[in-house]
Amino acid sequence: MASAELISTISTTDLVARLDSDENLYMVDVREPDEVADWQIPGVHNVPLAFLESRVDELPRDGHLVVICAAGTRAQQGAQILASHGLPSSVLAGGMRAWASTYDVVTGGYGGATVVQVRRRGKGCLSYVIGSGTTAVVIDPSLEVERYREIASAHRWTITHVLDTHLHADHISGARELVAKTGAALWLNPSDPFDFDFAPLTDGRVIELAPGVHLSVSAVSVPGHTEGSTMYQLGNAAIFTGDTLFLESVGRPDLADQAEPFAHNLYRSLHERILPLGDGIMVFPAHYGPGVAVHAGQFVARPLGLLRTSLKALTLSEGDFVAWAIANVKDRPPNYQRMVLINAGREVVDAEAAEMELGPNRCAIA
Repeated sequence: MASAELISTISTTDLVARLDSDENLYMVDVREPDEVADWQIPGVHNVPLAFLESRVDELPRDGHLVVICAAGTRAQQGAQILASHGLPSSVLAGGMRAWASTYDVVTGGYGGATVVQVRRRGKGCLSYVIGSGTTAVVIDPSLEVERYREIASAHRWTITHVLDTHLHADHISGARELVAKTGAALWLNPSDPFDFDFAPLTDGRVIELAPGVHLSVSAVSVPGHTEGSTMYQLGNAAIFTGDTLFLESVGRPDLADQAEPFAHNLYRSLHERILPLGDGIMVFPAHYGPGVAVHAGQFVARPLGLLRTSLKALTLSEGDFVAWAIANVKDRPPNYQRMVLINAGREVVDAEAAEMELGPNRCAIA
């Protein structure tokens, strides 16, 4: 039996803190290659459990080894194998299931407001609390709504409005639950088929966060990813682009099975609604993919001017863009059809919600 003294556990929260700070961190994912290829923590080394014994010599003796699997069982077995060879390691508590609900935040000032970016690290989901004075707006909240209430409380803000950028297909929205717990107004775009009460958005509708401060979040209709995709602009300082524009790509147009017309809409939304804005406006998306580096204390955001020159999709003609968009959509988000029904208000959230959300977001064109 391997010595229990060589085996410890590490929480996903502690792992997030170490990702940037621990140069000796070495993550070993003992799941099968197809599992790891589908969804992984950036920087992992895949050594399937069945081959770990024969590949122990590949692992660094001076590294801080963290063993990862789907829920923790295989990782524990892997840690025992490592311990039998004298290698200490930590098992990631809860595995990738726990990673799916791991968050951190970044806070900074834009346009006279404080922007808090809430990053759901295991899903690549980004949501926002934007506050000034005593008032705050929440954009794209995930289902764990207490996080947003805690942020607002820490800043002494009252959440007055809750907004989604679109009808989400990759995760369950917490918008309605957050509204129920705060009494905030729910503003949504009626072009997406929501089947519950909300205040309908129109272009240019403004929320004044602080009296006498020229600070607003304005809705701009940008169909393409969904029919009701919406952006929210914070003065001339920041724009919250939802799934219309990412840092590494643009939103996929195929989830409603109308890829070609939606791709045309997406092109026009990008070129008529986003690209005319100034280069200095900061783009805050609703998701990020595995190719985007995420660091503690740094926003997942880029100036529009940088994206304008770095993203090939923004340089294509409309015909080339549509052909590219249709040709490059990959696997759809897991369980997306049921999550759309839940977010539209046509099915209830049940105990299986967390299980449905497991896996990557897959909302961008690859």
